[in-house]
Amino acid sequence: MDKDSLILPKDFPELKNDTFLRAARGEELEHIPVWCMRQAGRYLPEFRESRAGKDFFETCRSPEACCELTLQPLRRFPFDAAIIFSDILVVPQAMGMEVQMCPGKGPTFPEPLKEPEDLQRLKTKVDVSSELDYVFKAITLTRHRIEGKVPLIGFTGAPWTLMSYMIEGGGSVTHSKAKRWLYRYPEASHKLLSQLTDVIVEYLLGQVQAGAQALQVFESHTGCLGPVEFKEFSLPYLRDIARRVKDRIKESGLDNVPMIVFAKDGHYGLEDLSESGYEVVGLDWTIDPRSARVRTGGKVSLQGNMDPCALYATKERISEIVKRMLEGFGTKGYIANLGHGLYPDMDPENVGAFVEAVHTHSRQLLNRK
Repeated sequence: MDKDSLILPKDFPELKNDTFLRAARGEELEHIPVWCMRQAGRYLPEFRESRAGKDFFETCRSPEACCELTLQPLRRFPFDAAIIFSDILVVPQAMGMEVQMCPGKGPTFPEPLKEPEDLQRLKTKVDVSSELDYVFKAITLTRHRIEGKVPLIGFTGAPWTLMSYMIEGGGSVTHSKAKRWLYRYPEASHKLLSQLTDVIVEYLLGQVQAGAQALQVFESHTGCLGPVEFKEFSLPYLRDIARRVKDRIKESGLDNVPMIVFAKDGHYGLEDLSESGYEVVGLDWTIDPRSARVRTGGKVSLQGNMDPCALYATKERISEIVKRMLEGFGTKGYIANLGHGLYPDMDPENVGAFVEAVHTHSRQLLNRK
């Protein structure tokens, strides 16, 4: 295949392992699929070597670099899915905000939104196909280079999570600046959340057109909201995204793709999330698997939820923890993952032990049926 044909979203290699997609649809399986959030990350020496001395967002804008970083963990581990290497903050960038990745500090907005009049600084109309074409090119290139080994997941940050970053100017413990907007400027908050939703819908549709076979929406800052604020400022937009993306996919004549919502620390909203239009609900480690099954009533598949810090344990202990987790979730409609992303200081060998334990224990559980 010549290099030019690699950037066209067509004639992709046939998918060889569809376990992840079948689990998302609640079908019977031979083993439980597994992947990890941040599986392309700093815990891998080859990732650190590839990224050395390079600006983070410059890397995000290089389809070749994103493709290579996405494929690295698949060369080491028999994951059942890959997730494109990118960042949720490319959306605020596309809307006209400057974001820098500062070593030791993380993402930083030099000029965050402070008052409602600052919304005028955002682009009123975002040409997503132009502003975020580098993500689409990375997805298409990776779909070809992955050679059908496993499905490729696209993703976005959810509106409330992105709004929080845009107002806080970076990471935050209390999110008090962003929450101040919710209480003091509810109308402006809804305006911003709506703007973000419009861009996100186009962005996710573009990812599917480029070749993404599943989509995950990260609502990373659910934990700082209470149930009332969640139902007003987060949940309606999550529902809107699922509905509009599915409608647009249908209108475009594309194949339907499973959508995953991961609302970290949103245990209080589990019932609502299971009725929000997503095929899969991702869980963090604060939720008991059996309880999650009861509360979601079999409406959705579940994904998660081992504490990432369990990977600091011995391989034997990891195997025990995985076995207990799988027994709690059951084998149908379940995708094994961590309850959050991998941390930079984790041992790749223990990640391998986690993947192996999921496959081994799930095969044993399924053989007992």
